[in-house]
Amino acid sequence: MTNPPDVDHAGGLAENLVILEGEEKQMERKTDRRFVQANKEAVIAVALSLAYFIWWYATAYGLGDRPVAEYTYILGFPAWFFYSCIAGFILFAVLAALMVRFLFKEVSLARSEENTGGDA
Repeated sequence: MTNPPDVDHAGGLAENLVILEGEEKQMERKTDRRFVQANKEAVIAVALSLAYFIWWYATAYGLGDRPVAEYTYILGFPAWFFYSCIAGFILFAVLAALMVRFLFKEVSLARSEENTGGDA
């Protein structure tokens, strides 16, 4: 025999409270400026990493798919290696430093009322 839908079974109230507490924490995370800023920084970092992979793949395989006799050399390295591994690393290291300098913000990890609400 099953309980009618409007009647709570034993332990159901505790389960509902746990669910409500979990939903409350999720709402708090959505409005807490620390989480908003951390999410922005994570998206930017992943985007830069994907851009670096695309750069590396395009230059390594795009320039390196010819016979070795047809390679051009820069500073003694094949052009595909120079652009993918040397120039790409330098370029994206500079972009990462600029990203941290201008897009990332110092965020306190201490919990306070100031951190909740508003835009980051």
